[in-house]
Amino acid sequence: MDISFIITIFLIGFVGSFISGMLGIGGAIINFPMLLYIPVLLGVGQFTAHEVSGITAIQVFFSTIGGVWAYRKGGFLNKSLIVYMGISILLGSLIGGFGSTHMPESGINIVYGILALMAVIMMFVPKKGIDDIPLDQVKFNKWLAALFAFIVGIGAGIVGAGGAFLLVPIMLTLLKIPTRMTIASSLAITLISSIGAITGKFSTGQVAILPSLIMVAASLLASPLGANAGKRVNTKVLQMIMGILILATAVKTWIEIL
Repeated sequence: MDISFIITIFLIGFVGSFISGMLGIGGAIINFPMLLYIPVLLGVGQFTAHEVSGITAIQVFFSTIGGVWAYRKGGFLNKSLIVYMGISILLGSLIGGFGSTHMPESGINIVYGILALMAVIMMFVPKKGIDDIPLDQVKFNKWLAALFAFIVGIGAGIVGAGGAFLLVPIMLTLLKIPTRMTIASSLAITLISSIGAITGKFSTGQVAILPSLIMVAASLLASPLGANAGKRVNTKVLQMIMGILILATAVKTWIEIL
């Protein structure tokens, strides 16, 4: 493994984790396509979809730790939301993580593409007035939140994601959670979800250890920086950035599939 490969993986992890911390996502929506395509384009290495899903599962876990730590003060973490959605998404991601070993690479890519497409549609649905709700007065349907999280968890476990790229638009659009609370709480929920994905990937031998460690180092540095940057950016700008990122990755993935 040469230095150019190490630098490439580190930079992919750094960029993905910075955006992860800023937008409240685990980073898999960004890192999955970058790990799959960039090393090949640069001629420094190549990963299978199974290896990429394993590496992103590890990276998501550590990037969300940094993000949650940065958001631990200020009342942005909704404990009830985290418990209901966290337990459900953990169960779903365990099922998806174990089940993914029986899927072909094309199947993993298609699941990723479908999740990204759903996220794009929801990100561009108008969200009027959600940021006018005081954080201590936020209410939501707990059982509906748990159901959504379980379904997201299954898909996220398959692709090695924490699922936040789909959780965030669900929380904003369907559960009507204010943007900054969504970002902070989704990081905590994704942290729980990634435990299930990691368990499934490790137990089925889908994790490349050294690239994963490089991604972890990048995540621990970049995620808190991204979270602190996200606190200072206008919420509408954050939503727009995430929508554009998810749209770009969805388009790229479906071009490859088709």
